[in-house]
Amino acid sequence: MDIISELLRGIQYPKMVKVQQKFHAPQLVDVASEVQKAINKAGVLSKISVNDQVAIAVGSRGVADLPILVRETVAAVQEAGGKPFIVPAMGSHGGATAEGQIDVLHQLEVTEAAVGAPIKSSMEVVKIGELSNGLPVYMDKFAYESDKIIVINRIKPHTAFRGPVESGLMKMITIGLGKQKGAEAAHAYSFKYMAEHVQEMAKISLSKAPIIFGLATIENAYDRPAKIVAVHAENLEKVEPRLLIEAKSLMPKIHFDQIDVLIVNEIGKDISGDGMDPNITGNFATPYASGGPNVKRTVVLGLTEKTHGNANGIGMADMTTKAVMNEIEWEKGYANALTSTVTDVIKLPMCLDTQELAVKAAIKTCNAFDLNQVRIVRIKNTLEIDEIWISESMVEEAEKNSNLVIVSDLEDLVLV
Repeated sequence: MDIISELLRGIQYPKMVKVQQKFHAPQLVDVASEVQKAINKAGVLSKISVNDQVAIAVGSRGVADLPILVRETVAAVQEAGGKPFIVPAMGSHGGATAEGQIDVLHQLEVTEAAVGAPIKSSMEVVKIGELSNGLPVYMDKFAYESDKIIVINRIKPHTAFRGPVESGLMKMITIGLGKQKGAEAAHAYSFKYMAEHVQEMAKISLSKAPIIFGLATIENAYDRPAKIVAVHAENLEKVEPRLLIEAKSLMPKIHFDQIDVLIVNEIGKDISGDGMDPNITGNFATPYASGGPNVKRTVVLGLTEKTHGNANGIGMADMTTKAVMNEIEWEKGYANALTSTVTDVIKLPMCLDTQELAVKAAIKTCNAFDLNQVRIVRIKNTLEIDEIWISESMVEEAEKNSNLVIVSDLEDLVLV
């Protein structure tokens, strides 16, 4: 027996139960119809003239029903007489290459055939201004040279900063449409100033580029569209903060404040920009955002297939396995870290031979007063937390919480 196995030999797993989590979750029934209603209600199509070249900015996140949102926006532009095309608005994602960003769109099922419009992808940008501190403001060349620009994105809390606007339309205008250079500029002074820089840079872009409106979605706790709104460009700075407050009210969460060990089955860029959303795990890579549960140790057991080896976020784990390490394509996470200037997300956690040893190491080091009463929560990933597993010591607390329903008997913790 090796020294690690010997040190962990006395650690025992607790019994676990499956729990259904309840959330307030309004949901739109017909997303295509809601897009049409939102655009018509806002009256934004009047800004499009016949034969206008209209750039529709689409990001890299797994926004619910994204192909439908894009398809219906394309159709609305065409009905108004415009000639729409898709521009990837995703900063440095997709390996910071034109081809890579097209591939990201295709993975999200945003293809020319699916949405009815061509995709024009380039990393070439135009400098359109700068902040008073000298930071440059960039915009995708295809978008900037178009007649009109429309931005599509989901409004939600960011994983690394707090402000009146976080992840949403104004951030996509600043960083997404700014491509790699724009993302690098926005992150240059760290996330401490991100809230300020996103707004100030977006205001310059709104004044210099032909942006006419943004199509914003808010998702419920089950990642389904709860609201769709078309916002005139001139109203974005006023409207988006209100939408963010609404989005935060619908965010899912783990209904426990104190967790000794959090086991995450998989992380990936398709789950969160941080691999696992810190708004769910409570493990933030910067001091400029906070929230979520108090978690003492986090164990990551795998990477998603769609992340293609990008393990951005693995640094927020305390333990993982050698099998996970062997899947990682480090340069992908490094590219994200070099652009965002946040390096904690790609640091090395403790790396154990097996999943069993990784979980036992987390239990041993969590500093619970009684390891026989350790509080363990296991989730598939941070997008799918409607069903979770909790350890036996948490059952009494779960029974008293109206947002939780125990749906299994006590079972052994099975890792593989």
